[in-house]
Amino acid sequence: MGSIPTYCSYQTNSVGSLKLSPHIQFQQSCNNGVMFVSMRNKTQLAKRRATNYGTHPNSSRTPAPIVCSTGMPIIFVATEVHPWCKTGGLGDVVGGLPPALAAMGHRVMTIAPRYDQYKDTWDTNVLVEVIVGDRTETVRFFHCYKRGVDRVFVDHPMFLEKVWGKTGSKLYGPTTGTDFRDNQLRFCLLCLAALEAPRVLNLNNSEYFSGPYGENVVFVANDWHTAVLPCYLKSMYKQNGIYENAKVAFCIHNIAYQGRFPRADFELLNLPESFMPSFDFVDGHVKPVVGRKINWMKAGITECDVVLTVSPHYVKELTSGPEKGVELDGVLRAKPLETGIVNGMDVVDWNPATDKYISVKYNATTVRLQWEVSPLLPVITTYG
Repeated sequence: MGSIPTYCSYQTNSVGSLKLSPHIQFQQSCNNGVMFVSMRNKTQLAKRRATNYGTHPNSSRTPAPIVCSTGMPIIFVATEVHPWCKTGGLGDVVGGLPPALAAMGHRVMTIAPRYDQYKDTWDTNVLVEVIVGDRTETVRFFHCYKRGVDRVFVDHPMFLEKVWGKTGSKLYGPTTGTDFRDNQLRFCLLCLAALEAPRVLNLNNSEYFSGPYGENVVFVANDWHTAVLPCYLKSMYKQNGIYENAKVAFCIHNIAYQGRFPRADFELLNLPESFMPSFDFVDGHVKPVVGRKINWMKAGITECDVVLTVSPHYVKELTSGPEKGVELDGVLRAKPLETGIVNGMDVVDWNPATDKYISVKYNATTVRLQWEVSPLLPVITTYG
């Protein structure tokens, strides 16, 4: 990968316009065909009907490289997406970054579990079967289209029956610090369903795009829960001539949670034995067992096309040593991890002039007037 890091803050206010901070830019970063090209003219980018190659699985057209200037089909896969389900920063990023990318001319989809009865989503009536563990499971897709983004939710009892009515909590376990025992199967199902969605969902809500996303796409897998996605992409699809040009970017939001499980659990994943070295990991922690384990995040880092994280500073932290890299620093240096995309702020959601959670609304004008009238009155801002 090139030595130039990619920085991307995001602030959005509508599908058709991206409110840019002075420092916002995409700088070129390449890795095996994944390309982010510098684009600074928002009038050129907003509301552009981007070219989308290969939307039909049987198209005879020669697949073209996925390049930002023609509009990339980008699919975020994550266990959280604000405002539907969120426990922390992951949900904020998957909620706010996709509308910003859509405003730049890309076709963007997010895929997350359907933990609850989301009233603003509709049943697509599209069902697919996936093999999870030793069972064949049927999943259904729900969908809504907001701010230029296709929001897709994977419907299955593994998600809905555990969390129903408690969205925003208990996504990963019955109590804080305790995981559901079948989390590996739950997130395998999410990844397998996510790989089917671009090929089977015929989505036509956008003014600029229609039909399935197709196979020439970029998946953005987020944190350990989706780290097996590049493994399934290679073992189940690419070797059968499907998704031949698809790429996977793996984004690390919190390296402290890696998905470490007993080594024997590798059999649950239904992956060829050749993937075992990517998962193989040794540590001395007693949970879940001492000694050799499998590590989902290690596999995601190893098998993806490019590794991203949430800031240039975090890049330095993760590669500085085993303490801050939580024993994956060596793996990240070998990849290597060079790209830190700065977490941004969605100014639609975090707008003090309209925020329903604050009693006194304000904006830049009212704050300035307050200062002119009472210059000795302190103005206190908190963030957290």
